[in-house]
Amino acid sequence: MPLLLSVVVLVLAVSLIYVWTRWRRAAQADYIRTYMFPPGLLERLHKQRPDLNQKDQQLVARALRQFFLVYLKSGFKHISMPSQVVDDLWHEFILYTKNYDQFCKKAFGRYMHHTPAAVLGASQRGNAGLRRTWWFACLEENINPRRATRLPLLFALDAKWNIADGFRYEPDCSALRKNGDGTVYCGGDFYGGSSDNSGSDTSYDFGDSTHHSGSSADAGGSDSGGDSGGSGCSGGCGGGCGGGGD
Repeated sequence: MPLLLSVVVLVLAVSLIYVWTRWRRAAQADYIRTYMFPPGLLERLHKQRPDLNQKDQQLVARALRQFFLVYLKSGFKHISMPSQVVDDLWHEFILYTKNYDQFCKKAFGRYMHHTPAAVLGASQRGNAGLRRTWWFACLEENINPRRATRLPLLFALDAKWNIADGFRYEPDCSALRKNGDGTVYCGGDFYGGSSDNSGSDTSYDFGDSTHHSGSSADAGGSDSGGDSGGSGCSGGCGGGCGGGGD
């Protein structure tokens, strides 16, 4: 009887921890989605990018929130920033040191560091941060990461406004490559097509993983709706800056 009671107590404890963790993660995600950036932050972005109007600046802020949600949903693993204009706003936000520190504590329970990251290259493991960003950004917008027909907001903005030093992506590059353009980065480039048996602890089979997420998008989630700002454009380069990770 004492053994049975111990098992019951253990199961209840594990269940309570699981429920509390899910509740806390949902509360953190809600905090990120509704967070009001400090006054003057978007004006600082406008000084760097004077071509962006107020509506554009708000879209950049929304994309930065998406980046923070990616970090939260990845389990605080290393992620890479795929947009130069969103990275500009992130840099400016970090300069509001007290606001940024408070935001990180409430959103993540830890400080999110800003670190450089490599562009999309041949190595699956070297691309883990960018692949991880693509995966969770797609899921956030109910896009199938393996068969994307449009880009998530975070990957679309640089091309939408033709940012001179930005990064450009296409959801499907097959037509461009048939015309001899082998430099385009696209949604298909983020998916290796099969497990690399790396033994990674990530929870999704996407480039650097050996497991499936079991998400609705993984099974072919909706690719309609949203306001990603179009499907990007040809050209380019992937990567930017990265952050997070233990």
